[in-house]
Amino acid sequence: MISGSSKSTAGARLRPAAGSLTSQAYKRIRSDILRGDLPLGAPISGRQLAGRLGMSLLPVAHALKQLENDGLVESRPRSGTMVRMPTSQDIRGHYVVREALETQAARLFAEKATAAEREEVKRMAAALDALYANPKRDPQAASRAHMALHNRIAECAGCPELLRAIEKSHILVLNWLYNSAADFHEPPKRWHRDLAAALTGGDPDAADRKMREHVRFGLDAVLRRLLCSHKLADTALRVFTRHPRERQRLSKKPASQTH
Repeated sequence: MISGSSKSTAGARLRPAAGSLTSQAYKRIRSDILRGDLPLGAPISGRQLAGRLGMSLLPVAHALKQLENDGLVESRPRSGTMVRMPTSQDIRGHYVVREALETQAARLFAEKATAAEREEVKRMAAALDALYANPKRDPQAASRAHMALHNRIAECAGCPELLRAIEKSHILVLNWLYNSAADFHEPPKRWHRDLAAALTGGDPDAADRKMREHVRFGLDAVLRRLLCSHKLADTALRVFTRHPRERQRLSKKPASQTH
């Protein structure tokens, strides 16, 4: 059995170096997963990916191993590699971890952020709300802006260890993936500006409450989508694919044909 510290060390060793073929493969595959081109539960062929990316199998295999460490893909005996299909326990667990980390970041931000940092977070929140309001928005751009805002809040909290914990746990990536895979419904128009207002108001308790509300938003919808079937393995793609035509096509199939 590998200890937590050993796992962290192993994960650090497998982190692809910037600019390497492994890094390129990692970014492309992760982007495909977050964009929905590789939906939850979808099988992954390393050889097909290598051919599409124009590289050998080795960097793709290393990238898939890192994505497995990140919790985005999984390998099963006799089943091969696939985009990881979360259980309800997985999803609840990631939300609990995110809530714990981000509410602490919110409290520390309310206490320690400088005036310039508070104004910066307000601008980032307003820009993110404007991005959400654009019906033609790029989902990848929205994802990057969302993670940038939350990482900046943690960074301004003045606790580097807290920021590292948020980054290493991949909770922002995973929560974004679950929400978007379950037809992420639109938040209120001032959703991020209201969060920024609470964070910059100087009241740690108010910041904590608002961040807790913010993190929990969408959880019930994700779980409802996940639990709409008692046989997750039979309906994985039907439940979670983000392409409406594909979901409609799969929904017409008997459950036994959707493996």
